[in-house]
Amino acid sequence: MLISVQALRALAAWTVVCHHFMQIFFDFKARGPIGQLFIDKGAVGVDIFFVISGLVIFLSTEDKVLRPGQFLLYRMCRIVPAYWLYTLLMALLVWFARPVLPDQTLDLGHLLLSLLFIPAQNPGGYGLYPTLNVGWTLNYEMLFYVLFACALVFRWQVRLLVVAALLFATCQAFGWVSEFYRSDIVYEFLLGIGIGLLYRRGWIGAGLWLPLLGIGAALLAIYQLTPAPRLLNWGVPSAVLVMACMALERYVERSRLLKLLGDCSYSVYLMHVLVLSAGGFIARQYGINPYLMFILCALAIGVGSWMSYEWVEKRSYQWLKARIDRKPDGQSVAELFRQKY
Repeated sequence: MLISVQALRALAAWTVVCHHFMQIFFDFKARGPIGQLFIDKGAVGVDIFFVISGLVIFLSTEDKVLRPGQFLLYRMCRIVPAYWLYTLLMALLVWFARPVLPDQTLDLGHLLLSLLFIPAQNPGGYGLYPTLNVGWTLNYEMLFYVLFACALVFRWQVRLLVVAALLFATCQAFGWVSEFYRSDIVYEFLLGIGIGLLYRRGWIGAGLWLPLLGIGAALLAIYQLTPAPRLLNWGVPSAVLVMACMALERYVERSRLLKLLGDCSYSVYLMHVLVLSAGGFIARQYGINPYLMFILCALAIGVGSWMSYEWVEKRSYQWLKARIDRKPDGQSVAELFRQKY
């Protein structure tokens, strides 16, 4: 993984954290220009995530021999354990500490649908959100993984076209069942695959001033434009940000800190609503300054996400992947493939 992309992924995650801080602590009522900025534009972190996801999935598979089922199992091993853990923690928090999340309601049927990545109306009555609210993005991720798995039977040069066709057809079909899949945000994965194609063909070269100019132009576009249509107004600038950061790779490629921040970004995304909700409740109960509480919450999220990455994400993935790769006779899938071919 490029360290520049890891750094951007970390920045995207913390942008979403700040967006939800303004929601949980201030009910999206700004107390200054910076607060208003995170209210209006903080959600763009999700768009950056989706573009990066398309890029990472393409680059991590284009030179490997993977069966569709094997690819899906690998992705589930990477995504599901941490998501299920924090979904269940959210359910327990709603059940046993209702004052912390007064707007939340727990329904076992809805919880099951959340764990299975099936969009459903939240019992709290505020839309198609799973028990762990931020998990709505993972419903799109899982759809993308399934469709990309189908495209693995084609050579990498045409996978963008195959996934695009499948994504359009599937979203139109699902749209009859749920408006959730009609959102144009789902097509941002294609931007990431396109960037991967450009990168593999050598069309994203190293630079300094041109990438910095691209970053400035992308940020200006996000600042000036509303999120609708999202694919055009936020998705395309997010893609420009990703390409510009990749062009700056040589300046950050040895940074262990940026790599660590990127590694922890998934746990940051999953756990931050839990921490902020608890922090907001404590701040209201005891009259603690919300910005001081945010600092404490940020520290808790930072340390907690590192522990989550090391002890939940990494270990669960390694344990599950080892069992997928290992045959009963002790031979791995890779060893069997080499013997056959």
